[in-house]
Parts: sequence; structure tokens; C-alpha cells
Amino acid sequence: MIDTLLQAAKPALSAAFTLWGSPVTWLEIVAFVLALLMVWANLRVKAVAWPLAIVSSLMYALLFADSLLYGEAGLQFVFVALALWGWWQWLRGTTVQGQLLQVRRMSRRALSLTLVATLMAWPALALLLDHATDSDVPWFDALPTAASITGQVLLGRKFVENWPVWFGVNVVSVALFAYKGLWLTVLLYALFAALSLLGWRTWQRLAQQQALNRA
Repeated sequence: MIDTLLQAAKPALSAAFTLWGSPVTWLEIVAFVLALLMVWANLRVKAVAWPLAIVSSLMYALLFADSLLYGEAGLQFVFVALALWGWWQWLRGTTVQGQLLQVRRMSRRALSLTLVATLMAWPALALLLDHATDSDVPWFDALPTAASITGQVLLGRKFVENWPVWFGVNVVSVALFAYKGLWLTVLLYALFAALSLLGWRTWQRLAQQQALNRA
């Protein structure tokens, strides 16, 4: 299945130019632009971020599979499913009190449980990649993969804490993609890391304002 898709996408996977000795494909360029637009929309809490996430995720799935990053490739399909869920959450989702979702903070208990779940998912996914695929970096690949699922769920529920999670994911991903020579994607994730800090600060202010409005 993957081989068939990669063969069909071969023209898009051809090199547009070379960056630091590695080819940058047309697919990577388009996915790069869409992903930046997605983060911009997330910063502004705009629901258009979710369809942008779906399209860019499908493109990155092909790109990562072509680079033997199967954890990252599989993650993109999880992202598509979570993006559909997140899209619905931002349009119709409610809190446990029945109010429409607003930017807010997690409780300490919820934050602790989320951290434990992520740390448990990492080795489980790494062992799966190690035994079920020919990945040459199963543990390195599994860490940002597991944490990205956490970040996406928190983003869908409009929790401020999604941004520090994404910051950690993006920093690790920069190193991972540099190892694989995906230099345009390295640049993208470096920008993501910076934007994660901006998003964290922006959403903290929004959460504070909305808390005051509810008081």
C-alpha cells in the first residue's frame, strides 16, 4: 500500500532544489507552507487550522514514509483523525459544565495523568517500530510521535498546555529530521518551536482574559 502511494507520488517527491547537500522535494515545499498557515491559524484560534492540518498531514505522511520514518508517517494519519475531531471540538465542543470550549488551563491532576500516559506510550511505540518496521531510529522517532498525539488532543480541547508540549516535540523533531537530511522540514520545525513559545504566551493571555470574563 505504502509502496503504491509512494510510486504514485513520485513526481511530487522529485527534487525542486538542493539544500545543504540534500534534495528538497516539491511535496515538502507545499507541506511546509500549509503547515505554517496551520500554526498561524492555531495561534489566532481559527478553525480553518484543522482542514489545513489534514492536507499537510497527508503530504507529510508520504514524505516521512519515503524517508523510512514510519512512526512519523503513521502519526500523520492519526493527526488526520484527530484534526477531524479537533475541528468538531472547536466548532461544537463543550466543557464538562456544558459551556462552549474556550482557551483554558489544565488542572494539576489532569496534567500529571497526561504526562504519565505520554511517557508510557513512548517505549510501547518504540518497541513496535523496532519489531514491526525497518526504522533505523525507532526510539528517536517514537518520542515526538507519542508526544505529538498528546499535543494534538490538548490543542483540540483548547488547553494552554498544548503549546509547551509542542515546543518539546518540535525541538526533538529538529534533531530527528536533521539526522535524516530533511533540511526544509528542519527549518519548519525550528520555526514551529519559536511559534510554540509565541502560542504559549498568547494563549496564556487569552486564558487569563476569559477567566476574568467568567468571574
